[in-house]
Amino acid sequence: MSSPAAEARNPAPPPPGGVLWSLSGDIRALLMLPAALTLQVAHPAVGAGVDEHSVFRTDPWGRGERSLRSLQLWVYGGEAAAEEGRRLRRLHRTIQGTDTRGRRYHALSPANYAWVHATGFPVYQHAARYLVRPLTPAQERALYREWLQVGRILGIHDRDMPQTIEEFWPYYRKVLAEEIESTPVVEDLVATDRPVPPPDCGPLALRLSLKLLWPVLFPPLARFRRFVTIGLMPPEAREAIGLEWTDAQERTLRRFCGVVRRVVPVLPERLRYLPYARRARAAHRRAVRAGE
Repeated sequence: MSSPAAEARNPAPPPPGGVLWSLSGDIRALLMLPAALTLQVAHPAVGAGVDEHSVFRTDPWGRGERSLRSLQLWVYGGEAAAEEGRRLRRLHRTIQGTDTRGRRYHALSPANYAWVHATGFPVYQHAARYLVRPLTPAQERALYREWLQVGRILGIHDRDMPQTIEEFWPYYRKVLAEEIESTPVVEDLVATDRPVPPPDCGPLALRLSLKLLWPVLFPPLARFRRFVTIGLMPPEAREAIGLEWTDAQERTLRRFCGVVRRVVPVLPERLRYLPYARRARAAHRRAVRAGE
C-alpha cells in the first residue's frame, strides 16, 4: 500500500469504468474539445499566455495532437499520468507576461491554472446532453470528483479548486461574470476567414493532396469548427464571451448530434475510441479476466 506522501506525488488517474473513462476516450470528445479550449482562452490571462507563447497559429495540427495526447494520458496513462502532469508544469514555468487588461500574469498562478482545468467539467457536462445522453445527478457528481482527481495529476492543489459540485457553480459563474471576454485568441478560434496551414502529417501523397485541395477543403471545415465550438459551449459561457447563436443553429446542432448519437455507439471499438483509450480498455479487460 502506498503512503499518503507517495499518493500526493503520484496521484492516480480516474478509475476504469468511471464517467470520465467513458467520455474522454470516445471520438465524440473530439467535438467537445474546441468549446473547452475556447472557454479557457476567453480568460484574459490564459488568452494572453496562449497568444504570446503558443504555436497554435503556425502549427495548429501539431499543437492539437500534442494536447490530445496529453489529455488522454491524464485519464488512461496509468503511472505515466503523474509524470505528464509534472511535464506540463515544467513547460508552463516560464510562461508569463501582461494580459489584455494590463495585469501581470503567470501560467501557474493558481487562479489561472485552475481555470484552464475547470473549463472541462461544464463543457463535458453540457456537450454530453447533445452527443451522448444527459448525465444523471449521480453521474455529474462522479464526473466532478474524477475531474478533481485529474486536477491533482496536473498539480492543482485542492485549496485552489472548489471541492464539491455545489461550490463549483458559484465559482464558475463568478469567473464568467468578472473575467471572461472575447480575447484575440477566441476570435482566431471561431473565425472562418483566417488562414490555417494544411495538416503536415501522414504519408507524402496525403500531405501533397491536402496541400493542393486545402483552398477548397478549409472554408467548410472552418465553418464547421465555428459551429461546433459555439454550439457545444454552455449557453452562459457563450453569452459571457459574446458569441451569437440562433434558434436555427440550435435546431441544426440538435439534428447533427442526433445522427452522431445513433451512429457512434454501433461503430467497432477501433473506430469509436481514441488510441490511448482503446489500449487502456483492452488492458483493463485483460486484468479483469486474469483476476477472475
